[in-house]
Amino acid sequence: MSSRRNFIQKTALSVAGSVAVPFISTASFPKSNDSKKEARLPVGIAGYTFVKFELDQALAMMKRLNLTHLSLKDKHLPLNSSDEKIQSVVNQCKQSNINIYAVGVIYMKTKQAVDEAFDYARKVGVDMIVGVPTYELLDYAEQKVKALNIRLAIHNHGPEDALYPSPQSVYERIKNRDARMGLCMDVGHAVRAGADVGKAIHAYKDRLFDLHIKDVTGAFKEAKAIEIGRGVIDFEALGKALYKINYKGICSVEYEKDMTDPLPGLAESVGYFKGSIASVS
Repeated sequence: MSSRRNFIQKTALSVAGSVAVPFISTASFPKSNDSKKEARLPVGIAGYTFVKFELDQALAMMKRLNLTHLSLKDKHLPLNSSDEKIQSVVNQCKQSNINIYAVGVIYMKTKQAVDEAFDYARKVGVDMIVGVPTYELLDYAEQKVKALNIRLAIHNHGPEDALYPSPQSVYERIKNRDARMGLCMDVGHAVRAGADVGKAIHAYKDRLFDLHIKDVTGAFKEAKAIEIGRGVIDFEALGKALYKINYKGICSVEYEKDMTDPLPGLAESVGYFKGSIASVS
């Protein structure tokens, strides 16, 4: 166990240590030595991580971290963008070797908002929305899922959230609906809501479309986000559970501790998480 922890720590430190130069540099880090395992559980970024930055800055930081999968947040491409603006942003990401694999989180409180979200996803060219529809809109959202063949991954937001505090609260609302309606599990919020993340991964495996990866200081409502590996979540156990269910989605890190200067903590978090999942099978 000590050798495994040492490996994880070394992986985290090697990535974090590489950010000593200013983040605006486009130099990237060395590729992982465990490409097969990384391919099995690809690591990405939830766009909210970079909500304080413009898109070009966000893409530069992703390049520094050797991350190529992005769940695009509307901060970097507003929902009401013109077709030309959407295509421009999509092209910018492609030129930076960034794969936009989803859009969101998108909140849906009206039918118009549902229409807008699905039209937006269609124009961006993704097959998944990470979203939060109200209960009353689930029937309508399901109609759009069926009509457009775009998956809807509902995001849990912790004990403060009246709609979807936990993974279970999402699953209970969608378990009898179209199989393209599922869950984006935010593991930090799930733990704060009292969930056992490993058990939730197994219980909801058929509807687990996406993951937002973060660590928290405790398993209680007031717990705060912290660098991955410094909190209470067992990421080796999480990795084992994901391998066990043969998870096919992206593991998107969402860093919220210091959003005005995220790169050092984000680098540490990415390194620790990659080390964790590479150390188990």
